[in-house]
Amino acid sequence: MAGTCIIGLQWGDEAKGKLVDLLTKNMDVVVRYQGGANAGHTVVVGDAVYKLHHLPSGIINDRVLNIVAAGVVVHPETILREINSLVDRGIDVQGRLLLSDRAHVVMPWHLIEDQLWNVAVSGENNIGTTLRGIGPCYRDKVGRSYAVRVGDLLRADFADRVREIVAARLPVLRAMAGEQAVDLNAEAIIAEFTGYREQLRPFIVDSTQILLDLVEQDKRILYEGAQGSLLDIDHGTFPFVTSSNSSGVGISAGAGVAAKWLNKVIGVCKCYSTRVGGGPFPTELLDETGERIRTKGREYGTTTGRPRRCGWFDAVAVRYTRRLGGIDRLALMMLDVLSGHDELKICVAYELDGRRIEHFPGSADELRRAIPIYETLPGWQEEITEARDLADLPEAAINYIRRIETLVGCEAEFVSVGPDRAQTIICDSSRAPINAF
Repeated sequence: MAGTCIIGLQWGDEAKGKLVDLLTKNMDVVVRYQGGANAGHTVVVGDAVYKLHHLPSGIINDRVLNIVAAGVVVHPETILREINSLVDRGIDVQGRLLLSDRAHVVMPWHLIEDQLWNVAVSGENNIGTTLRGIGPCYRDKVGRSYAVRVGDLLRADFADRVREIVAARLPVLRAMAGEQAVDLNAEAIIAEFTGYREQLRPFIVDSTQILLDLVEQDKRILYEGAQGSLLDIDHGTFPFVTSSNSSGVGISAGAGVAAKWLNKVIGVCKCYSTRVGGGPFPTELLDETGERIRTKGREYGTTTGRPRRCGWFDAVAVRYTRRLGGIDRLALMMLDVLSGHDELKICVAYELDGRRIEHFPGSADELRRAIPIYETLPGWQEEITEARDLADLPEAAINYIRRIETLVGCEAEFVSVGPDRAQTIICDSSRAPINAF
């Protein structure tokens, strides 16, 4: 039995979708286990580009079962739009997509609450929400009383449930909105979600039971993480984080499969750093170099379209998330974006309040004060998008990869030199893990 997980090691947007798609050919099942429509995974196959927010990135492969598991929060309109978009492009998901009845549903009141909070909290305290209702939905999940799960859509008392929640939520939302009107009509919501129910009904299952059966049947399962480890609700740069466990610690909770069934965890990171929204970012480049990386890397959010903040590779942060996730191998993405630089920098430590530290601070306030300590390496001028083996790369690019491996404490199994499946170098994965420094 092979249980493999792919998780992001930075602040999301690490190009996980490409790696999931690449590995899907060797899998029986692909599982999305946390997050919601705030994820944006891009899969490129030749001239075809697929941008996925809810559906697992293995959905493009017609022989693989794809499961949206219990830890995901589902926005029905978005997932149906993705399903219909794929059908329009000749990809029929019937028979290869399952949706957990235990997953929670993003309801209209969640979207309204998210928008109202975003207006109320501005400046550096704004956490940079995607306004998809993810946080409020997870809040209701934990609060339980007003939560709606996918399986509830099929219940005979669903309409009464909506009326009850709207009656409780409307006064609160109106108080938050002040003079702004709040449009929340229970009967309209019931009609809308009854339509979603009938379209989603063929996909709704007890995914936990099915996954446990698949594990015992020795199926090859790939677990696809969303967002990145530095956005983990418990272990990330709180409060500038997402609302789920986006590091390796969230796999079992979201999928319902014990950690003992995982035998490989691949950590995905860009060969530089990016971040969307608010929060501390020690290696951020607010200059021509940062703009150059953004332009060449097309660093704009898949979900929101917002320009990403760009900076040098932060080995302190990735070493931390490598340890947090129990990473076995690295996937270094978008190395091609760094071509054309005379020199490259890697953050190897921080200066915090006058002292050098080599650990990642647990406080966002401390991280905001951290000054990166850089090591400078030679860059390269050659374009590398045609490289298919490490030996095809310039010596400076190979040395850059090796230095990242040493600083992070983990070997690279994959190096990406472009968005297409074929633009991936598969390194020797038989080497034993190395120690940081």
